[in-house]
Amino acid sequence: MRVALWLVVGGWLAGGCAVGARRCRRVFFDQKSKSQPPPNSVTMGRMHSKGKGMSKSARPYKRQAPSWLKISAEDVEDQICKFSKKGLSPSQIGVILRDSHGIAQVKSVTGAKVLRILKKNGIAPELPEDLYMLIKKAVAVRKHLERNRQDKDSKFRLILIESRIHRLARYYRMNRKLSPNWKYESATASTLVA
Repeated sequence: MRVALWLVVGGWLAGGCAVGARRCRRVFFDQKSKSQPPPNSVTMGRMHSKGKGMSKSARPYKRQAPSWLKISAEDVEDQICKFSKKGLSPSQIGVILRDSHGIAQVKSVTGAKVLRILKKNGIAPELPEDLYMLIKKAVAVRKHLERNRQDKDSKFRLILIESRIHRLARYYRMNRKLSPNWKYESATASTLVA
């Protein structure tokens, strides 16, 4: 199925295309082309900006481990525990395993995701990673504002970051990933990310 669009070349289109044939051109766009999203797709916008990006990572089609991968599930779990004890986050562990060991998805090899393996071994982080990164960003912006008190844009950005923290904390409290009385306080936030 094709979609027809009229494009005006060199001026305004007044009263249809009868004004001048060289001023407007009919262009056909194939609906399957990558230049525009599918007709009924709804893209999720970002929270505090206008962006509606369509980019996403391509996941492997097969959900089982590739035949050329010779590493066992126990070795992968040992590697994950070793990297976690070094202080790496679950997403950093996944990137290292993907880039240097050829493990596209930990779940296809071990049957469990990185965070579940860390919980099983008792070394999971106490805060969820996305919440931790937002708190770390808020601490950095607050430290910047101590030195630059007139930076009004950073003050506004700090408000947006902290509202995202409160929203995410409410979600994690509701899903019991945080204790029900956990509360973000800017005065004690630097101790959480130290």
